[in-house]
Amino acid sequence: MTVSKENELKVKRYTGFTTDEKQGEASIQLEAIFRAFQDLLLYMEPDGRILDYKAGNTVPLFLPPGEFLGKCLPDVLPAEIGEKISRAIQQSVLGDKVVSLEFSLQLPNGEHRYEIRLVALAGSRVVALLRDETERVLATERMQRQARQLSALQSIDATITSSFDLSVTLSVILRQVINQLGVDAADVLLLNQNTHMLEYAAGLGFRSASLERTSLMVGQGYAGQAALKRTMISVPDLNHQQTDPLHLPSFIQEGFTFYYAVPLIAKGQVTGVLEIYRRSALKPGDDWLEFLTTLASQAAIAIDSAALFQDLQKTNAELILAYDAAIEGWSHVLELTGRETKDHIARVVRMTLELARTVGINEKELVHIRRGAFLHDIGEVGISEDILRKPGPLTAAERITVQQHPLIGYQLLAPVNYLAAALDIPHYHHERWDGSGYPEGLKGEQIPIAARVFAVADVYDAFTSPRPYRPARSIREALEYIREQTRKHFDPEVVNAFLQNLSG
Repeated sequence: MTVSKENELKVKRYTGFTTDEKQGEASIQLEAIFRAFQDLLLYMEPDGRILDYKAGNTVPLFLPPGEFLGKCLPDVLPAEIGEKISRAIQQSVLGDKVVSLEFSLQLPNGEHRYEIRLVALAGSRVVALLRDETERVLATERMQRQARQLSALQSIDATITSSFDLSVTLSVILRQVINQLGVDAADVLLLNQNTHMLEYAAGLGFRSASLERTSLMVGQGYAGQAALKRTMISVPDLNHQQTDPLHLPSFIQEGFTFYYAVPLIAKGQVTGVLEIYRRSALKPGDDWLEFLTTLASQAAIAIDSAALFQDLQKTNAELILAYDAAIEGWSHVLELTGRETKDHIARVVRMTLELARTVGINEKELVHIRRGAFLHDIGEVGISEDILRKPGPLTAAERITVQQHPLIGYQLLAPVNYLAAALDIPHYHHERWDGSGYPEGLKGEQIPIAARVFAVADVYDAFTSPRPYRPARSIREALEYIREQTRKHFDPEVVNAFLQNLSG
């Protein structure tokens, strides 16, 4: 359609441009838009034949313009993608709507991801807007991968802080190594500080158990070299590297191709080696290698933490043995000074523990009850032997003196923090259920259960053992006294449990 001179003047009067000038200006603006957005605009026939294009930069195009102008778009792309685009063009033309789809193309500089949007114009022509989404997709994938990696590290951190079982921690780490790095198998070799050998500690993903017998000298094989040189060792193709001592027939059947060995270093010391395997080729990128290093650091921290905990447990066990030896030594003082006999202490400790179990005291508390029973009369070291070994009845003043021994024992033991949970028996074993005991006059369940249990065992053994002021009494007499003193001296439930033990 031609524009009359009169109409042309009207267009210029209102827009400042002639029609041709206006079309030229629009074209310039369109070119500027595409330079800004880096998109490709294709103008096509309904059959997909490309009539024209607009692109600010032809570098990211899937083909040079000369190779697609005048041709059908489905024909210049791989067959599978071409078929999808043909169907999309028809949907756009017939449905009068925007149709979009995504596809990937392998170009000389790598794989590219594209999004194409198709819209039908008047006259059955079709416009296709093609956008290279490679950078966006890669950025999204990178963010998703980083999120997964962060979650994996949090899972490992939680395991390290909540468990000192190294086998559990290494299992979690190896599972994350396989999942996050896309490898088939992984193991950890620990450095035995005594033999200076790398020994298998944990593994995941192996078809056989051949690696579980691994024992390498530092410097031997790939793992030994990684430990010796304190650097990462990589073997992209194990099939062409047959120098590692692990290439035994049983191991070769694993079919591994790709291999990495990473030294595990904590506080400047090599603690082991992380090995990873893959049965197909892999070209790791910087992100992959960085995360491998991070996982290796986590493994080193876990190993170091477990070693510290084991050392602490060993030291704690040695301290406990030393304390218990000291406790038995203190009780031996009573024997040497004639205040107690070794047999009485041994019997009353045994009976107290048996009775404590019967009344349902937690096993963890029994260690404190044992210590308290050993030290029950330690306060007697502050009482004169003449009073304690007096063959006749005590005077009122002497009785008051003797009744001070629970307080003396408490004062002796209280400064020892280690014995804080064991003080109930030395302090309260002379309290009575009816409140008539000493030193505090506690009543009923105010008396700690450990002291109530011990009181029954102590009185029973005292009745059936000789004393300086009387001979041993019979078991029948002892039981009659205990029954008679129920709800007076003794807790009735503890008495029932004691009688149950004797009858059993």
